[in-house]
Amino acid sequence: MRLLRIAVMAHCRHPISPPFMGGMEVHAHHLAHALQARGHKVTLVAAGDSRVGVPVLPLMRQHYDSAYPWHDFHGTKVLNDHLDLSHAEALARLRDEGFDIVHNNTLHRYPPRLARSVGLPMVTSLHVPPFDALARAVRDSVAPWHPVTGCSRRHLDAYWPGGVARDAHVVPNGIDPADWPFSATGNGEAVWAGRITPNKGTHLAIAAALRAGIPLTIFGSIEDSGYYEALVRPALGPRIRHGGHLAGSDLAGEYGRASVLLFTPQWDEPFGLSAIEAMACGTPVAAIEMGAVREVVGDAGAYAKADGSDLDRALQEALTIPRARARRRVERLFTLERMIEGYEALYAGALAARDPGHDPVRFPEIELPQRLVAAWDRSDLSQAI
Repeated sequence: MRLLRIAVMAHCRHPISPPFMGGMEVHAHHLAHALQARGHKVTLVAAGDSRVGVPVLPLMRQHYDSAYPWHDFHGTKVLNDHLDLSHAEALARLRDEGFDIVHNNTLHRYPPRLARSVGLPMVTSLHVPPFDALARAVRDSVAPWHPVTGCSRRHLDAYWPGGVARDAHVVPNGIDPADWPFSATGNGEAVWAGRITPNKGTHLAIAAALRAGIPLTIFGSIEDSGYYEALVRPALGPRIRHGGHLAGSDLAGEYGRASVLLFTPQWDEPFGLSAIEAMACGTPVAAIEMGAVREVVGDAGAYAKADGSDLDRALQEALTIPRARARRRVERLFTLERMIEGYEALYAGALAARDPGHDPVRFPEIELPQRLVAAWDRSDLSQAI
């Protein structure tokens, strides 16, 4: 396809900077760099303290968790007002930047509805299970010039339980296998990686490893200190250790040395980026089967109940899975190249379908401020994009 000017909008809870806090930050980094490597002119719209190697247009001066920690401020007026103002101001600035298309990866309700209201070519990619404000926004706004993606079929089905919209598509997350080198053998130990917080189920990995008698190393940031102090720290010792929060290259080495990844979601898991990273290194997965876990891990894993009561059995089973099988699954289904090609096809479709003369949709002020709509002069939108 022709080369484009692309605004990649990222979630702003954390900076897009290594070591990344979670899968959304990793995705934004890889997406921006991969598009740039293919010749597109990319600007990342993200927290102003992001350091990602492409131009950054600040969505806000600093990531919001620094001033309004999510666990303390989630759902409060002060955080909601901060996010609303930041997204409205950033979207208004985009109007004058001459982008061909916007790739929206935020969790905010304004970008999808703006695309629908003014005929703005945009791709919105979903990364979390549906919550009310986001689910309503994407259902209200999906259009030929505004396709929506989920990272698994299970993920999209959750947003459209009555049948997935015509302009909603599955584009699985992808990684560069070269960044996650294959290791033919493991050391007989287990790893767990992710944000240490209840919905990631770190405590279930600990319990399973202890029951199975297999050493476990935990990697990741402590997101919920109360949870860590209550259920993780007391278990640390010779058999269970916390290896800290590692950058990707260091984490790849740890995945490759291990014999199994414990993957323990306690939510409707949309994908599972840590699972495919470990699989690329040849490390099979012992997983709690929630959400899209089986859809992603497939025959490179063994599965346990949601409460983790049989995760030790799955751990032992996963140790018997050939490591080459795990690597092949990633190379076949979950490469960065495959992901970018999927997005580029949607960019082309959205641009071809742009319709400045479409029937206008006026959303209630709480859902899309009219001052933001007014900032986009629909009379010359076709020239601007």
